[in-house]
Amino acid sequence: MSNRHTRSSGRQTRIRNQIWEILTSGVPSAHRRMRSGAARRQRPGNGQGQIWSRAWPGRQYTAPVNPQSSLPEAVDAVAGEHSFSGVVSVDRGGKVELARAYGLAHRAHQIPNTVDTRFAIASGAKGLTALVVVSLIEQGVLELSSTARSVLRDDLPLIDDRVTVEQLLAHRSGIGDYLDEHDDSLDVNDYLMPVPVQELADAEQYLAVLDGFPAKFPPGERFSYCNSGYVVLALIAERASGVPYHDLVRTRVCEPAGMRDTEFLRSDELPDRTATGYVPAGGGRWRSNVFHLPVRGVGDGGAYTTVADLSSFWRTLFAGQIVPAKWVAEMVRPHNDVPGEPRRCGLGFFLHESRDQVMLIGHDAGVSFMSVHDPAPGLTYTVISNTADGAWPVLRHLRERLSA
Repeated sequence: MSNRHTRSSGRQTRIRNQIWEILTSGVPSAHRRMRSGAARRQRPGNGQGQIWSRAWPGRQYTAPVNPQSSLPEAVDAVAGEHSFSGVVSVDRGGKVELARAYGLAHRAHQIPNTVDTRFAIASGAKGLTALVVVSLIEQGVLELSSTARSVLRDDLPLIDDRVTVEQLLAHRSGIGDYLDEHDDSLDVNDYLMPVPVQELADAEQYLAVLDGFPAKFPPGERFSYCNSGYVVLALIAERASGVPYHDLVRTRVCEPAGMRDTEFLRSDELPDRTATGYVPAGGGRWRSNVFHLPVRGVGDGGAYTTVADLSSFWRTLFAGQIVPAKWVAEMVRPHNDVPGEPRRCGLGFFLHESRDQVMLIGHDAGVSFMSVHDPAPGLTYTVISNTADGAWPVLRHLRERLSA
């Protein structure tokens, strides 16, 4: 398999570091890479709240906002400054404080995004996978100590026989990743799949891309974010239960959460009210991401949802309506610090470094997403974009404003 095909997607550590820098200081710790791999040239500036966009070279993440502006006015200003395409939502205690949509769901047909538009959330789907697995543990079908080998049998022989479900959930399995997260020459908008994307639609089909990657370290030794681990979890859940993965998500997560608009859609047959993901093609042109990602995600990404569904998700999760409260507490308990990043990781969720905020994050070709929930005040804010970098400037503003 070529180096090009083993590069990581946007869900890899280096890019997550850059996302976090944008959301905190706005200043990257290292030069970002262009498609050629050359370092981006530093431009003059005061270093405050500025970062060069990787999708639009030379474009700064800046947005002068009047501090006296209302929240909707401020978000409008940031969205306008960055030609944001996507949706923004803020709610507190079940009451919507802000719901705004910008840009186009389909560029060729000039279909605008609305607050009810479904967007892809990339690695945000890992939280759904984790909940499926935990629900099967609660039911007695699996255990945290169950080994992957006990379910995989002879498949994926390079996965250590000692790897457990808990280690996969916590990114501590050490298994090789089909999207290698250490390739600094990565462009998230590149073509990364090692097989034709239409061949990746169901869990068993992913065996073709998961196989052949040696372990990185012994199971349980340390944290290392791993996309393969969550596809393996999807396989384990499907085989152990005898129910297809996508049906498990629907019945065990979406239905009890009241997420009526959330589904793992095929990117080549998107229904109405669904945003197409776009990647820049140069010269002001855009292409859809249909050839960049699996046609239907499994385990580590691929779900489509709305901001309303995400608000319902957080409320029902912390009310114990998806899995019992004892399991919610276990999933949002810090299981790891994330090396080099000011946050922690639970089981399927990222956690604020010091507060009780819980996060789902996704980044891929034509996708940028973050949803943050603070259980104490019941505060949720979500930004989803159908471009790879679109969400981050708006998220940074919300983070600063709502954390004040």
